[in-house]
Amino acid sequence: MASETIDITMSDGVADAYLARPSGGGEHPGVLFVMDAYGVRPQIERMADRIAERGYVVLAPNVFYRSGRSPVVPLDEISDPGLFARIRPMMNELTPERIVSDGRVYLDTLERVAPGPVAITGYCMGGRVGWRIAAAYPDRVAALAGFHVGGLVADGDDSPHLTAGNLTADVYLGFADNDRNATPEQIAELDRTLTDADVRHRAEVYPGAAHGYTMADTTAYDEPAAERHFTELFALLDRTLTH
Repeated sequence: MASETIDITMSDGVADAYLARPSGGGEHPGVLFVMDAYGVRPQIERMADRIAERGYVVLAPNVFYRSGRSPVVPLDEISDPGLFARIRPMMNELTPERIVSDGRVYLDTLERVAPGPVAITGYCMGGRVGWRIAAAYPDRVAALAGFHVGGLVADGDDSPHLTAGNLTADVYLGFADNDRNATPEQIAELDRTLTDADVRHRAEVYPGAAHGYTMADTTAYDEPAAERHFTELFALLDRTLTH
């Protein structure tokens, strides 16, 4: 496996991104990896490497590039309870319009090194970002996965779930247990919406797994749930992308 950090020219600046790919040359399908709110960091790189070792080219962009290069938050402050208040403004900058605009460039960059269509996997807020990209570019995204994702069902006309009818991707969602951003009622509504839109999907709650369960550098990490996430993700990728 080979990896590097690349710079991507965006409409609002330059996004640094981690790019991992299998060694040995040849063409491999692409995966767009959308980070959680703590940003691109060694944990994200380790996860991208593991996916690349499976035979995929993985691009993990710093979607907070408007606020600076990675790491966007000090790595020794990830467990600080007050950190999220400092991250929230960066999240608020990611309007649906910016996500769609940025997403096109991320897909263009990935498809230059991996044949399309691609898959998207997103974590925490990255699941929402990935959903909006998949809904905006349905012909370019074959699979969409979201883990400990919240906010897919929200109040207002811009709730992500309202664009379910635009999706053509095969969707897998692995929710955290007792997540206030993904309540049983919201998950049920999302499932109904995807079913009504005839989107092939599976939505599951990982019992006992807290929000952030895949992230080994946080207190929410749950190894069995994280390993289950890889099992489900690899099954989705192997089923939808052509090696």
